[in-house]
Amino acid sequence: MTPYRTLETLPFDNSYARLPEAFYAKVNPTPFSALPFLISANPGAAALLDLDPREITRPEFAGVFGGRLLVPGMEPLAMLYSGHQFGVYVPQLGDGRAILLGEVKNGRGERWDLHLKGAGMTPFSRDGDGRSVLRSAIREYLCSEAMHGLGIPTTRALCLIGSDDKVYREQVETGATIVRMARSHVRFGTFEIFYYRKQHEHLQRLADYTIEMHFPDLVQAADKYVRFFAEVVERTAKLIAQWQAVGWAHGVLNTDNMSILGITLDYGPYGFMDDYDPGFICNHSDYNGRYAFNQQPYIGLWNLSCLAQTLLPLAPKDALKEAMDGYQTTVDRHYRDLMREKFGLAQQRTGDEDLLQDLKSLLVGSRVDYPIFWRELGTFSSDAGATNDRLREHFLKPERFDVWAGQYRERLRSEQSRDEDRRGRMDRVNPKYILRNYLAQGAIEKAQQKDYSEIDRLLQLLQNPYSEQAGMDTYAAAPPNWGKHLSVSCSS
Repeated sequence: MTPYRTLETLPFDNSYARLPEAFYAKVNPTPFSALPFLISANPGAAALLDLDPREITRPEFAGVFGGRLLVPGMEPLAMLYSGHQFGVYVPQLGDGRAILLGEVKNGRGERWDLHLKGAGMTPFSRDGDGRSVLRSAIREYLCSEAMHGLGIPTTRALCLIGSDDKVYREQVETGATIVRMARSHVRFGTFEIFYYRKQHEHLQRLADYTIEMHFPDLVQAADKYVRFFAEVVERTAKLIAQWQAVGWAHGVLNTDNMSILGITLDYGPYGFMDDYDPGFICNHSDYNGRYAFNQQPYIGLWNLSCLAQTLLPLAPKDALKEAMDGYQTTVDRHYRDLMREKFGLAQQRTGDEDLLQDLKSLLVGSRVDYPIFWRELGTFSSDAGATNDRLREHFLKPERFDVWAGQYRERLRSEQSRDEDRRGRMDRVNPKYILRNYLAQGAIEKAQQKDYSEIDRLLQLLQNPYSEQAGMDTYAAAPPNWGKHLSVSCSS
Protein backbone atom coordinates (compact mmCIF):
# COMPACT_ATOMS: atom_id res chain seq x y z
CA MET A 1 0.00 0.00 0.00
CA THR A 2 1.34 3.42 -0.98
CA PRO A 3 1.98 5.56 2.12
CA TYR A 4 0.00 8.73 2.59
CA ARG A 5 1.70 12.00 1.63
CA THR A 6 1.64 15.33 3.36
CA LEU A 7 1.48 18.58 1.45
CA GLU A 8 5.21 18.97 1.87
CA THR A 9 6.01 15.47 0.61
CA LEU A 10 3.79 15.34 -2.47
CA PRO A 11 6.02 13.73 -5.15
CA PHE A 12 6.17 16.34 -7.90
CA ASP A 13 7.65 15.42 -11.28
CA ASN A 14 6.99 18.34 -13.59
CA SER A 15 7.44 17.09 -17.13
CA TYR A 16 5.75 20.09 -18.75
CA ALA A 17 8.16 22.47 -17.04
CA ARG A 18 11.02 20.63 -18.79
CA LEU A 19 9.72 21.62 -22.20
CA PRO A 20 11.15 24.77 -23.85
CA GLU A 21 10.05 28.04 -22.29
CA ALA A 22 8.16 28.87 -25.49
CA PHE A 23 5.45 26.52 -24.16
CA TYR A 24 4.61 28.52 -21.04
CA ALA A 25 5.36 31.46 -18.80
CA LYS A 26 6.70 30.86 -15.32
CA VAL A 27 4.53 32.75 -12.85
CA ASN A 28 3.51 32.32 -9.24
CA PRO A 29 -0.07 32.62 -8.03
CA THR A 30 -1.14 36.02 -6.78
CA PRO A 31 -2.47 35.60 -3.23
CA PHE A 32 -5.75 37.11 -2.17
CA SER A 33 -5.41 40.12 0.11
CA ALA A 34 -7.60 38.34 2.67
CA LEU A 35 -6.72 34.94 4.08
CA PRO A 36 -8.18 32.12 1.98
CA PHE A 37 -10.32 29.49 3.68
CA LEU A 38 -11.48 25.99 2.82
CA ILE A 39 -15.03 25.72 1.50
CA SER A 40 -15.01 22.09 0.41
CA ALA A 41 -12.52 19.30 -0.26
CA ASN A 42 -13.02 16.14 -2.27
CA PRO A 43 -11.61 13.00 -0.59
CA GLY A 44 -11.90 10.99 -3.82
CA ALA A 45 -9.64 13.37 -5.71
CA ALA A 46 -7.22 13.64 -2.78
CA ALA A 47 -6.87 9.85 -2.83
CA LEU A 48 -5.59 10.06 -6.41
CA LEU A 49 -2.62 12.01 -5.03
CA ASP A 50 -2.08 9.64 -2.08
CA LEU A 51 -2.72 12.70 0.08
CA ASP A 52 -3.36 12.04 3.75
CA PRO A 53 -7.01 13.04 4.46
CA ARG A 54 -5.86 14.80 7.63
CA GLU A 55 -3.96 17.31 5.47
CA ILE A 56 -7.26 18.84 4.40
CA THR A 57 -7.87 20.20 7.90
CA ARG A 58 -4.51 22.00 8.11
CA PRO A 59 -4.53 25.79 7.59
CA GLU A 60 -1.70 25.27 5.10
CA PHE A 61 -4.07 23.36 2.82
CA ALA A 62 -6.13 26.48 2.14
CA GLY A 63 -2.92 28.49 1.93
CA VAL A 64 -1.43 26.29 -0.78
CA PHE A 65 -4.57 25.88 -2.86
CA GLY A 66 -5.70 29.44 -2.28
CA GLY A 67 -2.49 30.66 -3.95
CA ARG A 68 -0.72 31.97 -0.85
CA LEU A 69 1.86 29.22 -0.26
CA LEU A 70 4.01 26.96 -2.42
CA VAL A 71 5.34 23.60 -1.33
CA PRO A 72 8.61 21.92 -2.36
CA GLY A 73 8.58 20.59 -5.90
CA MET A 74 6.00 22.94 -7.35
CA GLU A 75 7.07 24.82 -10.49
CA PRO A 76 4.14 27.13 -11.26
CA LEU A 77 3.57 28.06 -14.88
CA ALA A 78 0.85 29.34 -17.18
CA MET A 79 0.41 27.22 -20.30
CA LEU A 80 0.44 28.88 -23.71
CA TYR A 81 -2.11 28.03 -26.40
CA SER A 82 -4.36 29.63 -28.99
CA GLY A 83 -7.66 28.46 -30.43
CA HIS A 84 -10.76 28.92 -32.50
CA GLN A 85 -13.38 30.71 -30.43
CA PHE A 86 -16.89 30.55 -31.90
CA GLY A 87 -15.26 29.60 -35.21
CA VAL A 88 -12.78 32.50 -35.30
CA TYR A 89 -9.06 31.92 -34.80
CA VAL A 90 -7.55 33.86 -31.89
CA PRO A 91 -3.74 33.89 -32.26
CA GLN A 92 -2.89 33.81 -28.56
CA LEU A 93 -4.86 32.72 -25.55
CA GLY A 94 -3.20 30.71 -22.78
CA ASP A 95 -3.90 30.31 -19.09
CA GLY A 96 -5.26 33.72 -18.22
CA ARG A 97 -6.62 32.85 -14.80
CA ALA A 98 -5.15 29.43 -14.10
CA ILE A 99 -1.68 28.26 -13.15
CA LEU A 100 -0.27 24.75 -13.38
CA LEU A 101 1.28 24.30 -9.94
CA GLY A 102 2.98 21.06 -10.91
CA GLU A 103 2.45 17.38 -11.62
CA VAL A 104 2.09 14.90 -8.78
CA LYS A 105 3.13 11.32 -9.51
CA ASN A 106 1.24 8.91 -7.29
CA GLY A 107 2.21 5.47 -6.08
CA ARG A 108 0.57 3.84 -9.11
CA GLY A 109 2.74 5.83 -11.48
CA GLU A 110 -0.10 8.14 -12.54
CA ARG A 111 0.63 11.81 -13.11
CA TRP A 112 -1.93 14.38 -12.07
CA ASP A 113 -1.71 18.05 -13.00
CA LEU A 114 -2.67 20.39 -10.19
CA HIS A 115 -4.18 23.35 -12.00
CA LEU A 116 -5.11 26.28 -9.78
CA LYS A 117 -7.98 28.17 -11.37
CA GLY A 118 -8.51 31.73 -10.19
CA ALA A 119 -4.84 32.10 -9.32
CA GLY A 120 -4.46 35.72 -10.46
CA MET A 121 -3.04 37.42 -13.52
CA THR A 122 -0.58 35.77 -15.88
CA PRO A 123 1.11 37.09 -19.03
CA PHE A 124 -1.86 35.60 -20.93
CA SER A 125 -4.63 37.32 -18.98
CA ARG A 126 -5.18 39.95 -21.67
CA ASP A 127 -7.71 42.34 -20.12
CA GLY A 128 -8.80 39.94 -17.38
CA ASP A 129 -8.09 40.04 -13.67
CA GLY A 130 -7.06 36.38 -13.44
CA ARG A 131 -9.67 35.62 -10.81
CA SER A 132 -12.58 33.21 -10.57
CA VAL A 133 -15.73 34.19 -8.76
CA LEU A 134 -17.25 31.91 -6.15
CA ARG A 135 -20.26 31.30 -8.40
CA SER A 136 -18.26 29.88 -11.31
CA ALA A 137 -15.91 27.93 -9.03
CA ILE A 138 -18.85 26.17 -7.37
CA ARG A 139 -20.33 25.26 -10.75
CA GLU A 140 -17.08 23.70 -11.97
CA TYR A 141 -16.35 21.99 -8.67
CA LEU A 142 -19.73 20.29 -8.61
CA CYS A 143 -20.12 19.49 -12.29
CA SER A 144 -16.71 17.90 -12.81
CA GLU A 145 -17.46 15.49 -9.97
CA ALA A 146 -21.02 14.96 -11.21
CA MET A 147 -19.63 13.95 -14.61
CA HIS A 148 -17.17 11.59 -12.96
CA GLY A 149 -20.05 10.04 -11.04
CA LEU A 150 -21.87 9.50 -14.33
CA GLY A 151 -18.84 7.71 -15.75
CA ILE A 152 -18.01 10.45 -18.27
CA PRO A 153 -14.29 11.28 -18.75
CA THR A 154 -13.57 14.61 -17.07
CA THR A 155 -11.18 16.72 -15.08
CA ARG A 156 -11.52 16.18 -11.34
CA ALA A 157 -11.86 18.75 -8.56
CA LEU A 158 -9.63 18.55 -5.51
CA CYS A 159 -10.95 21.44 -3.48
CA LEU A 160 -12.74 24.75 -3.43
CA ILE A 161 -11.12 27.65 -1.57
CA GLY A 162 -12.90 30.87 -0.70
CA SER A 163 -11.90 34.45 -0.05
CA ASP A 164 -13.55 37.69 1.00
CA ASP A 165 -11.77 39.58 -1.80
CA LYS A 166 -14.10 41.37 -4.20
CA VAL A 167 -14.12 40.46 -7.89
CA TYR A 168 -15.93 42.51 -10.52
CA ARG A 169 -18.05 40.79 -13.20
CA GLU A 170 -21.60 41.78 -14.11
CA GLN A 171 -21.78 42.62 -10.41
CA VAL A 172 -19.45 42.59 -7.42
CA GLU A 173 -18.79 39.03 -6.22
CA THR A 174 -16.32 37.27 -3.97
CA GLY A 175 -13.29 35.47 -5.35
CA ALA A 176 -12.48 31.78 -5.06
CA THR A 177 -10.04 29.20 -6.38
CA ILE A 178 -10.60 25.65 -7.49
CA VAL A 179 -7.91 23.02 -7.97
CA ARG A 180 -8.59 21.17 -11.18
CA MET A 181 -6.88 17.82 -11.71
CA ALA A 182 -6.25 16.02 -14.99
CA ARG A 183 -3.69 13.68 -16.47
CA SER A 184 -2.93 16.50 -18.91
CA HIS A 185 -4.15 19.99 -19.72
CA VAL A 186 -2.82 19.94 -23.29
CA ARG A 187 -5.56 21.16 -25.63
CA PHE A 188 -6.21 21.26 -29.35
CA GLY A 189 -5.25 24.92 -29.10
CA THR A 190 -1.82 24.01 -27.71
CA PHE A 191 -1.04 22.48 -31.10
CA GLU A 192 -2.66 25.33 -32.99
CA ILE A 193 -0.42 28.07 -31.66
CA PHE A 194 2.80 26.44 -32.87
CA TYR A 195 1.30 25.52 -36.23
CA TYR A 196 0.06 29.03 -36.99
CA ARG A 197 3.28 30.56 -35.75
CA LYS A 198 5.10 28.19 -38.14
CA GLN A 199 7.17 26.91 -35.21
CA HIS A 200 7.21 23.37 -36.50
CA GLU A 201 10.07 22.26 -34.26
CA HIS A 202 7.97 23.17 -31.22
CA LEU A 203 4.96 21.51 -32.82
CA GLN A 204 6.86 18.25 -33.21
CA ARG A 205 8.27 18.54 -29.71
CA LEU A 206 4.72 18.94 -28.37
CA ALA A 207 3.47 15.97 -30.35
CA ASP A 208 6.38 13.79 -29.21
CA TYR A 209 5.90 14.87 -25.61
CA THR A 210 2.17 14.16 -25.68
CA ILE A 211 2.66 10.75 -27.25
CA GLU A 212 5.45 9.79 -24.85
CA MET A 213 3.50 10.87 -21.77
CA HIS A 214 -0.01 9.80 -22.68
CA PHE A 215 0.14 7.39 -25.63
CA PRO A 216 3.35 5.47 -24.87
CA ASP A 217 2.39 2.45 -26.98
CA LEU A 218 2.75 4.67 -30.07
CA VAL A 219 6.26 5.95 -29.40
CA GLN A 220 8.01 3.45 -31.67
CA ALA A 221 5.38 3.44 -34.42
CA ALA A 222 6.51 4.70 -37.82
CA ASP A 223 3.13 6.41 -38.29
CA LYS A 224 2.84 7.57 -34.69
CA TYR A 225 1.41 11.01 -35.48
CA VAL A 226 -1.45 9.59 -37.55
CA ARG A 227 -2.19 6.92 -34.97
CA PHE A 228 -2.07 9.54 -32.23
CA PHE A 229 -4.61 11.64 -34.12
CA ALA A 230 -6.81 8.60 -34.72
CA GLU A 231 -6.80 7.93 -30.97
CA VAL A 232 -7.84 11.53 -30.26
CA VAL A 233 -10.61 11.22 -32.85
CA GLU A 234 -11.97 8.08 -31.20
CA ARG A 235 -11.79 9.45 -27.67
CA THR A 236 -13.47 12.70 -28.68
CA ALA A 237 -16.22 10.86 -30.54
CA LYS A 238 -16.99 8.61 -27.58
CA LEU A 239 -16.96 11.55 -25.17
CA ILE A 240 -19.47 13.55 -27.18
CA ALA A 241 -21.68 10.48 -27.61
CA GLN A 242 -21.79 10.24 -23.81
CA TRP A 243 -22.76 13.91 -23.53
CA GLN A 244 -25.58 13.36 -26.02
CA ALA A 245 -26.87 10.27 -24.24
CA VAL A 246 -27.01 11.92 -20.82
CA GLY A 247 -28.44 15.18 -22.18
CA TRP A 248 -25.56 17.54 -21.35
CA ALA A 249 -24.36 20.60 -23.27
CA HIS A 250 -20.88 22.07 -22.84
CA GLY A 251 -21.74 25.58 -23.97
CA VAL A 252 -18.33 26.74 -25.24
CA LEU A 253 -16.76 24.07 -27.43
CA ASN A 254 -13.91 26.24 -28.66
CA THR A 255 -10.75 24.38 -29.68
CA ASP A 256 -8.96 25.74 -26.63
CA ASN A 257 -11.57 23.94 -24.50
CA MET A 258 -11.00 20.56 -26.16
CA SER A 259 -8.73 18.11 -24.35
CA ILE A 260 -6.18 16.07 -26.27
CA LEU A 261 -7.13 13.17 -23.97
CA GLY A 262 -10.84 13.26 -24.79
CA ILE A 263 -11.97 14.40 -21.36
CA THR A 264 -14.52 17.08 -20.46
CA LEU A 265 -12.56 20.28 -19.90
CA ASP A 266 -13.51 23.83 -18.82
CA TYR A 267 -16.92 24.06 -17.17
CA GLY A 268 -18.45 27.42 -17.95
CA PRO A 269 -22.02 27.84 -19.20
CA TYR A 270 -22.81 24.13 -19.25
CA GLY A 271 -26.23 22.66 -18.70
CA PHE A 272 -28.06 19.37 -18.28
CA MET A 273 -31.35 19.40 -20.16
CA ASP A 274 -34.54 19.53 -18.13
CA ASP A 275 -37.32 19.35 -20.75
CA TYR A 276 -36.12 17.51 -23.84
CA ASP A 277 -35.10 20.05 -26.48
CA PRO A 278 -32.63 19.02 -29.21
CA GLY A 279 -31.83 22.69 -29.88
CA PHE A 280 -31.08 23.42 -26.21
CA ILE A 281 -28.63 26.35 -25.86
CA CYS A 282 -27.15 26.60 -22.38
CA ASN A 283 -25.00 29.70 -22.98
CA HIS A 284 -26.97 32.94 -23.29
CA SER A 285 -23.94 34.46 -25.07
CA ASP A 286 -24.26 31.89 -27.89
CA TYR A 287 -26.60 34.03 -29.94
CA ASN A 288 -26.48 31.87 -33.07
CA GLY A 289 -26.67 28.51 -31.35
CA ARG A 290 -23.29 27.34 -32.58
CA TYR A 291 -22.86 25.20 -29.47
CA ALA A 292 -26.46 24.04 -29.09
CA PHE A 293 -26.94 20.51 -27.77
CA ASN A 294 -27.70 18.97 -31.15
CA GLN A 295 -24.71 20.69 -32.76
CA GLN A 296 -22.11 19.12 -30.46
CA PRO A 297 -21.32 16.09 -32.65
CA TYR A 298 -20.70 18.34 -35.65
CA ILE A 299 -18.63 20.80 -33.63
CA GLY A 300 -16.50 17.91 -32.37
CA LEU A 301 -15.71 17.06 -35.98
CA TRP A 302 -15.04 20.70 -36.86
CA ASN A 303 -12.62 21.02 -33.98
CA LEU A 304 -10.87 17.79 -34.95
CA SER A 305 -10.39 19.21 -38.44
CA CYS A 306 -8.60 22.16 -36.83
CA LEU A 307 -6.35 19.75 -34.96
CA ALA A 308 -5.70 17.74 -38.14
CA GLN A 309 -4.61 20.94 -39.84
CA THR A 310 -1.90 21.46 -37.23
CA LEU A 311 -0.48 17.96 -37.84
CA LEU A 312 0.06 18.46 -41.58
CA PRO A 313 3.79 19.21 -41.08
CA LEU A 314 4.10 15.82 -39.32
CA ALA A 315 1.77 13.44 -41.14
CA PRO A 316 0.28 12.83 -44.61
CA LYS A 317 -2.94 14.70 -45.32
CA ASP A 318 -4.73 11.63 -46.71
CA ALA A 319 -3.91 9.56 -43.62
CA LEU A 320 -5.20 12.29 -41.30
CA LYS A 321 -8.37 12.61 -43.36
CA GLU A 322 -8.91 8.86 -43.22
CA ALA A 323 -8.58 8.94 -39.44
CA MET A 324 -11.07 11.78 -39.22
CA ASP A 325 -13.50 9.95 -41.52
CA GLY A 326 -14.08 7.44 -38.72
CA TYR A 327 -15.38 10.10 -36.35
CA GLN A 328 -19.08 10.11 -37.24
CA THR A 329 -19.24 6.32 -37.38
CA THR A 330 -17.76 6.14 -33.88
CA VAL A 331 -20.13 8.79 -32.51
CA ASP A 332 -23.14 7.03 -34.01
CA ARG A 333 -22.10 3.56 -32.89
CA HIS A 334 -21.26 4.58 -29.34
CA TYR A 335 -24.40 6.69 -28.98
CA ARG A 336 -26.52 3.84 -30.32
CA ASP A 337 -24.96 1.44 -27.80
CA LEU A 338 -25.54 3.86 -24.94
CA MET A 339 -29.16 4.45 -25.89
CA ARG A 340 -29.80 0.72 -26.22
CA GLU A 341 -28.57 0.38 -22.64
CA LYS A 342 -30.84 3.21 -21.55
CA PHE A 343 -33.76 1.29 -23.09
CA GLY A 344 -32.71 -1.82 -21.17
CA LEU A 345 -32.21 -3.78 -24.40
CA ALA A 346 -29.64 -6.54 -24.32
CA GLN A 347 -29.38 -7.07 -28.07
CA GLN A 348 -29.10 -4.89 -31.15
CA ARG A 349 -32.00 -5.29 -33.58
CA THR A 350 -33.18 -3.75 -36.81
CA GLY A 351 -35.74 -1.09 -35.99
CA ASP A 352 -34.14 0.11 -32.74
CA GLU A 353 -33.26 3.43 -34.37
CA ASP A 354 -36.92 3.96 -35.30
CA LEU A 355 -37.95 3.14 -31.73
CA LEU A 356 -35.57 5.83 -30.43
CA GLN A 357 -36.51 8.47 -32.99
CA ASP A 358 -40.24 7.93 -32.40
CA LEU A 359 -39.69 8.36 -28.67
CA LYS A 360 -37.67 11.55 -29.19
CA SER A 361 -40.54 13.00 -31.23
CA LEU A 362 -42.92 12.28 -28.36
CA LEU A 363 -40.55 13.74 -25.77
CA VAL A 364 -39.98 17.00 -27.62
CA GLY A 365 -43.67 17.35 -28.51
CA SER A 366 -44.68 17.18 -24.85
CA ARG A 367 -41.59 18.89 -23.38
CA VAL A 368 -40.97 15.83 -21.22
CA ASP A 369 -38.30 16.02 -18.54
CA TYR A 370 -35.40 14.08 -20.05
CA PRO A 371 -33.67 12.57 -17.00
CA ILE A 372 -36.89 11.82 -15.12
CA PHE A 373 -38.44 10.03 -18.08
CA TRP A 374 -35.47 7.73 -18.62
CA ARG A 375 -35.29 6.87 -14.95
CA GLU A 376 -39.02 6.12 -14.83
CA LEU A 377 -38.90 4.10 -18.04
CA GLY A 378 -37.27 1.43 -15.92
CA THR A 379 -40.66 0.93 -14.25
CA PHE A 380 -42.29 0.05 -17.57
CA SER A 381 -44.40 -3.10 -17.34
CA SER A 382 -44.35 -5.36 -20.36
CA ASP A 383 -47.46 -7.23 -19.19
CA ALA A 384 -50.16 -7.28 -21.86
CA GLY A 385 -52.74 -5.45 -19.75
CA ALA A 386 -50.43 -2.88 -18.18
CA THR A 387 -51.30 0.79 -18.84
CA ASN A 388 -48.09 2.30 -17.42
CA ASP A 389 -50.06 5.30 -16.13
CA ARG A 390 -47.01 6.83 -14.44
CA LEU A 391 -45.30 7.17 -17.81
CA ARG A 392 -48.44 8.21 -19.72
CA GLU A 393 -48.82 11.26 -17.47
CA HIS A 394 -45.74 12.87 -19.02
CA PHE A 395 -47.41 13.27 -22.43
CA LEU A 396 -49.93 15.80 -23.74
CA LYS A 397 -51.46 13.08 -25.92
CA PRO A 398 -51.12 9.86 -23.91
CA GLU A 399 -52.66 7.83 -26.70
CA ARG A 400 -49.61 8.52 -28.84
CA PHE A 401 -47.43 7.20 -26.05
CA ASP A 402 -49.64 4.10 -25.90
CA VAL A 403 -48.81 3.34 -29.53
CA TRP A 404 -45.12 3.69 -28.86
CA ALA A 405 -45.42 1.64 -25.64
CA GLY A 406 -46.91 -1.19 -27.66
CA GLN A 407 -43.88 -1.18 -29.95
CA TYR A 408 -41.52 -1.09 -26.98
CA ARG A 409 -43.39 -3.96 -25.31
CA GLU A 410 -43.03 -6.12 -28.41
CA ARG A 411 -39.36 -5.22 -28.67
CA LEU A 412 -38.78 -6.33 -25.07
CA ARG A 413 -40.65 -9.57 -25.65
CA SER A 414 -38.61 -10.30 -28.76
CA GLU A 415 -35.56 -10.86 -26.58
CA GLN A 416 -37.51 -12.41 -23.70
CA SER A 417 -36.69 -9.50 -21.40
CA ARG A 418 -37.69 -9.83 -17.75
CA ASP A 419 -38.95 -6.58 -16.21
CA GLU A 420 -37.14 -6.94 -12.90
CA ASP A 421 -33.78 -7.70 -14.50
CA ARG A 422 -34.24 -4.97 -17.07
CA ARG A 423 -35.04 -2.35 -14.45
CA GLY A 424 -31.83 -3.19 -12.58
CA ARG A 425 -29.82 -2.68 -15.75
CA MET A 426 -31.62 0.56 -16.61
CA ASP A 427 -31.16 2.02 -13.14
CA ARG A 428 -27.42 1.52 -13.54
CA VAL A 429 -27.29 3.72 -16.66
CA ASN A 430 -30.18 6.18 -16.18
CA PRO A 431 -29.23 8.51 -13.32
CA LYS A 432 -31.72 9.51 -10.67
CA TYR A 433 -29.74 12.61 -9.71
CA ILE A 434 -28.13 15.14 -12.05
CA LEU A 435 -26.73 18.60 -11.45
CA ARG A 436 -29.60 20.70 -12.69
CA ASN A 437 -28.80 24.39 -12.96
CA TYR A 438 -31.26 25.30 -10.22
CA LEU A 439 -29.59 22.90 -7.78
CA ALA A 440 -26.23 24.51 -8.44
CA GLN A 441 -27.83 27.92 -8.08
CA GLY A 442 -29.25 26.96 -4.70
CA ALA A 443 -25.80 25.96 -3.49
CA ILE A 444 -24.37 29.22 -4.85
CA GLU A 445 -26.94 31.41 -3.11
CA LYS A 446 -26.36 29.68 0.22
CA ALA A 447 -22.59 29.96 -0.22
CA GLN A 448 -22.90 33.67 -0.85
CA GLN A 449 -24.43 33.84 2.63
CA LYS A 450 -21.48 31.83 4.06
CA ASP A 451 -23.46 28.59 4.25
CA TYR A 452 -21.43 25.97 2.37
CA SER A 453 -23.37 22.91 3.51
CA GLU A 454 -25.27 22.50 0.25
CA ILE A 455 -22.03 22.18 -1.72
CA ASP A 456 -20.93 19.16 0.27
CA ARG A 457 -24.44 17.71 0.19
CA LEU A 458 -24.57 17.92 -3.60
CA LEU A 459 -21.01 16.65 -3.96
CA GLN A 460 -21.86 13.50 -2.05
CA LEU A 461 -25.17 13.04 -3.85
CA LEU A 462 -23.73 13.44 -7.34
CA GLN A 463 -20.86 11.07 -6.78
CA ASN A 464 -23.46 8.27 -6.69
CA PRO A 465 -26.09 9.44 -9.16
CA TYR A 466 -27.51 6.02 -10.02
CA SER A 467 -28.22 4.87 -6.46
CA GLU A 468 -31.35 5.60 -4.47
CA GLN A 469 -30.33 7.81 -1.54
CA ALA A 470 -32.56 8.05 1.50
CA GLY A 471 -34.25 11.40 2.07
CA MET A 472 -32.97 12.89 -1.22
CA ASP A 473 -36.00 12.47 -3.49
CA THR A 474 -36.52 16.22 -3.75
CA TYR A 475 -33.18 16.42 -5.57
CA ALA A 476 -34.54 14.07 -8.24
CA ALA A 477 -37.69 16.09 -8.87
CA ALA A 478 -38.37 18.30 -11.87
CA PRO A 479 -37.19 21.88 -11.37
CA PRO A 480 -39.58 24.67 -10.47
CA ASN A 481 -40.50 26.94 -13.38
CA TRP A 482 -37.96 29.57 -12.37
CA GLY A 483 -35.27 26.90 -12.35
CA LYS A 484 -35.74 26.02 -16.02
CA HIS A 485 -34.71 29.39 -17.36
CA LEU A 486 -31.59 30.35 -15.47
CA SER A 487 -29.18 32.48 -17.49
CA VAL A 488 -25.59 31.27 -17.63
CA SER A 489 -22.74 32.81 -19.58
CA CYS A 490 -18.99 32.43 -20.04
CA SER A 491 -18.45 34.06 -16.65
CA SER A 492 -20.55 31.33 -15.06
